[in-house]
Formats: sequence, structure tokens, C-alpha cells
Amino acid sequence: MPAFTTVAAYVPPGAGMLAVGIVVEVFGPHGAALPGFDFSLCAQRPGPVRTDCGVPLSVAHGLDRLAAADLVIALPGAGFRTPPAPVVLDALRSAHRRGAVVAAHCVGTFALAAAGLLDGRRATTHWRFADLLAERHPEVAVESDALYVDEGSVVTGAGAAAGFDLCLHLIRREHGAAMANAVARDMVLPSHREGGQAQYLAAPVAEDGRDEGLADVLAWAREHLHEPLPVAELARRALMSKRSFARRFTTATGTTPHAWLRNLRLSRAEELLETTDLPIEEVARRVGYAGAAVLREQFVRRRGVPPRSYRRAFAGTP
Repeated sequence: MPAFTTVAAYVPPGAGMLAVGIVVEVFGPHGAALPGFDFSLCAQRPGPVRTDCGVPLSVAHGLDRLAAADLVIALPGAGFRTPPAPVVLDALRSAHRRGAVVAAHCVGTFALAAAGLLDGRRATTHWRFADLLAERHPEVAVESDALYVDEGSVVTGAGAAAGFDLCLHLIRREHGAAMANAVARDMVLPSHREGGQAQYLAAPVAEDGRDEGLADVLAWAREHLHEPLPVAELARRALMSKRSFARRFTTATGTTPHAWLRNLRLSRAEELLETTDLPIEEVARRVGYAGAAVLREQFVRRRGVPPRSYRRAFAGTP
């Protein structure tokens, strides 16, 4: 199936303005440097839709837009405890049956569950409502600690700003890392976050707000990705002990130095595989791996496919 180009987001009554802003920011126009999506907001009926902050949102399209979209996103709304109208559930089911990717994040996941699209599948939602989702829909395997869960034709995401993670993952999956990274750069966001929701439940507060030294070290690491970059060297450059550096790093980034470096190496490898004809051995060298075999092992484990298969799928991505 071709990568999606037409995106329709369903706006429920009491729609979250943050969620609306996320999909508009990700799939709306980004300028000539990035390919555009045919994006639209739709509601049960065209017209004003109240939002969670009381500001009415004028929605120009009805549910007919779901019938033509490659990607359908059910946005979260304040009234999620009440299932959507049958006509909305039918529209979601119809979109899925004809082959569209159907997605939701935060409490928008409840709409997909009510439509039966999550039966027998894994799914996630905002951690605060994960138990409620599991209680109401025992046929759904709820993963409360995930930022997003990809089940192929149905993809769900965690709460609030994790909508960005969900949308960027969908772009990365269908259009490649280069486009996802470009969209993320446009929004001044990381293109991929390690870890799950648990790291945000009771995140420790940094001892002070002066992390310029740590930021400088991370910038230096990005420019020297072809080197081994042991944690001891990063700590030395930050003028800290290894233990202090690891603790401060986790506080600032939500992940460990090893996980951060691994993800950075794999993201850079994705871009090189998409945009160059470099041999796999050279790609591995440029991102700091000892050889093609090590890159392949990490790529298969973290991305699910070997580097050559990834290149065949995404070579030439803008």
C-alpha cells in the first residue's frame, strides 16, 4: 500500500485544543522544503464544534472526508466516557475496512475501542485513563507504559504531547526518517523519544537550571558520532563524574546516555541509508559501529528490518 498522503482528523465534541494543534502542526503546510499532505479536520456535521477550553472551532467538513483518507485520526475529547454516535463509529469502521490506517492518541483511543477496532490488539492511552480503558474493554491489551503502540493498520498513542510522538512515528514508518526528522526540526522537537510514559509520571527535577555544559556535550557528541563516545569521555567533557553525569543526563533527557546514543546512531543511519549510496559498512562506520554486522544486529532489533531492506523501502525519500 502506498504511503499515506490524505489525512483526515475527526474532531469530537469537547475536542482537546492541544490535540487539534498537534495534527495541524504535523500534517498542515510546512513550506516548500517539505512535501504537503492533503489534510482536513472533520466532524459529525460541518460547523462549530466546542473545544475543551470553551473556544468554538469551525470545522468545514463532515464524516465523508473519512471515506477518502489514507490516514484517519480520532482526536481526544472531553466527553470520551460516552461513546461517539453510531454514525461516527460506522465511519471509523468503514475507513479501516477499506484499508486506511486508523490512529488515535490520549483518550481518543476510547473511540477506536468503542468501534471494536482494538479488539484482540495492544493499545495505549493517557496513563491516567489506562485502567478505565482496560476495565471497559477487557478484549484490548492495554499497555499503560507506552508512548505509542503500532499494530499495523491501527496505531494508538499516549496522552497530551505524546500525540507528536504518534504522528512522527507514522511519518517515519510510511515516509522514512528523513521526512520525519525534517518535520520534527520544523517544530523544534526530537524526531523520536526513548522510553515510555512512566518516565514522566514523577520525573525528578534538576538541581538547577544551568545545563549549558550538558547541552554543549550533547552537541559535541552529535558531531562526533563516528567515534566510540564512552560515557566516561562524555562525563569528562562535562567536568563531572560518571555517576553524576548519568544522573544529570537522565534528569535532562528522560533516558540513559547509552539509549540516547543508540537512538542517535540509528536515526543517523536511517538518513544515510535513505539519502546516500554509501555501502552498509561505511554507514556503520560513520555512525560509530564497529562494522556492518553490528549495525545490522541493532537495526533488526530496534527497527524490525535489516539495513538493506530499509534502504530498498525508503531510498530516495525527500
